[in-house]
Amino acid sequence: MSYVKGIHPVSALLNDAPERVRVLLVQKNRRDARMQNLIATARTRSVRCEFVEKRRLDRVGGDGHQGVVADCHALSLATEADLEDIYETWAAEKLFLVLESVSDPRNLGAALRTAAAAGVNAVLVSKRRSAPLNSAALKAAAGAAERLMIVEVVNLARRLEWFKQRGVWIVGAIPEAERAWTEVDFRRDVAIVVGSEGEGLRVLTRKLCDETVTIPMARAMDSLNVSVATGVLLFEVVRQRASPIGG
Repeated sequence: MSYVKGIHPVSALLNDAPERVRVLLVQKNRRDARMQNLIATARTRSVRCEFVEKRRLDRVGGDGHQGVVADCHALSLATEADLEDIYETWAAEKLFLVLESVSDPRNLGAALRTAAAAGVNAVLVSKRRSAPLNSAALKAAAGAAERLMIVEVVNLARRLEWFKQRGVWIVGAIPEAERAWTEVDFRRDVAIVVGSEGEGLRVLTRKLCDETVTIPMARAMDSLNVSVATGVLLFEVVRQRASPIGG
């Protein structure tokens, strides 16, 4: 099982995937409007509510639960076979986000939220050395995890080769790249690849990229937080695709 905590993440979960919720744990004596709306939504989705003491929520949800925790069935990740089955059904200008060994659950969740907002087709996460989709990640994702195809990848290099064989342009983000992120034409099938918080992209992954880009930093900063960099890159893709050619 897993836990989703906080009013906004739980509300998104009830709207998008109520079947995942085993029971909604609600703090006793919470009668404010937001909580009442949440309880009403749960009941319309046939989700059972259990009213409990705050100390129980503290125990299962930790900090930031805002008086509500959803006790959930674990979120199932898609397989690489699932990705292959659905790949040809997607239209041109596909967009993928590849997260290589992102180890902080909050960064993972924030990246998922941005990916959902940018309309990515699928997010690929490496099976080893990646953050789990735990309560911290799901809270940061704010309901996005249920809206995305999240694919667990055993061999990231092999999957990137698979993408390249299908004409997907692989763009990796590294601080020392010579080209800025705005200089790439993203009006094609693209996979954006970002690396771990400390080490960045592995050498093999860099070699598989068709090109690498950087987001220039001011005042001697080395790099952006991985989830922030993900947002900058994905929304450059969104901007270009929404603009006329040459715009």
